[in-house]
This record gives sequence, structure tokens and C-alpha cells, in this order.
Amino acid sequence: MQEWVINIMNQYGYVGIALLIAIENLFPPIPSELILTFGGFMTTYTSMNIWIVALSATIGSVAGAIVLYGVGQLLPAEKMDRFIGKWGHVLGLKKGDVERADNWFNRRGASTVFFCRFIPLVRSLISIPAGMARMRRGRFLLYTTLGSAIWNVVLVVLGAFAGAGWERVSQSMNLYTYIALAVMAVGGVGFVVWISKKRKNQK
Repeated sequence: MQEWVINIMNQYGYVGIALLIAIENLFPPIPSELILTFGGFMTTYTSMNIWIVALSATIGSVAGAIVLYGVGQLLPAEKMDRFIGKWGHVLGLKKGDVERADNWFNRRGASTVFFCRFIPLVRSLISIPAGMARMRRGRFLLYTTLGSAIWNVVLVVLGAFAGAGWERVSQSMNLYTYIALAVMAVGGVGFVVWISKKRKNQK
């Protein structure tokens, strides 16, 4: 996959970067770390500009996020409620949880969308619950653009700074990914335990 990504970027430049990042949002196994750090490296031996590389990546990020946001909007809350009513007990959920999740997302969704842009894999998928919660589109686009731009600029600059050693930066990001996902997993388990204890205390 790495060779294919590099060939696309060498052949199509800025357009290739935007396209690859958009695809990465829809197909997370394509690593944005590879695309962005190599894009930064490209600015050291071609006429490509570091800021235009970051801008191209951000355009691709937002384009992919809009598609997933639209997917989320196509998932009606009523169907989710019916599904939870039938199968929710398996997951420890009950009717009304979808509505409460929507309300929570409407209150704190902006910061969630923003900070999740810094977590690989999650940075793509967060657009779906944002769409399901009918988060205001303008707000979604604002925080998606800000979070994506920061992530893209940091990795492109690191790739340019590392030069020919850009692969070491990309590989180092794998450790960051594992740590971030592990922290999220622990937090998710802790949240489920807290919810369970709270429900028991209410009985």
C-alpha cells in the first residue's frame, strides 16, 4: 500500500494528496500519517509548498468527513431506537439512550469532533455520530476543518523537518495510535462500568 500511495502522490501532487486523504477518511486502513509525512518530505525535493500540501490535505479531510456526516444523517433515530429496544439489552442499552446521546452530542459535540480529529481511525468515524445527532452543519464543518488543519500541518511539518527520515516519523505515529486507542478503550470500559453502577444505585 505504501508504494501505491507514494506513486499517486508523486504523479498527481496536491490533487493526489487531497484525494488520498479523502479516501483515508472513508477507508481508515489507509494511513494518513504516511500520506502527510511523505507529503512534507516531498516539499524538500520538489517545488511543492508545505502550506499548500497541508491545505490540500485539509480539503481532502473535510470532503471525506462530509460524506460520513451524510451517512450518519441517513440513519434515523427511530430505527436506532427500535434496534436498541430489541437488542439493546445485549449491549446494556435501553430505549431513550439514543435521544440522550443526541442531547449530549448537541451540547458537547463541537469539542468532541475537534479533539477526535487528533486520534487515528476515530478521526474518520466521529463524523457518523455527528450526522446521526443532526449536529449543525456549519458547526460541524468549522470544528472538523480546525481539527483536521492542525493535525495535517503538524504531520506535514514533521515530514519536511525529518526529510529523508520521514518514514521514522510515520512509524513513530503508530505507537501514538496504539496509545491513543488504548486510552480510549480503557475510558470506554470505565464509562460503561460507571453507567452500570449508576443504574444499580437508582434501583
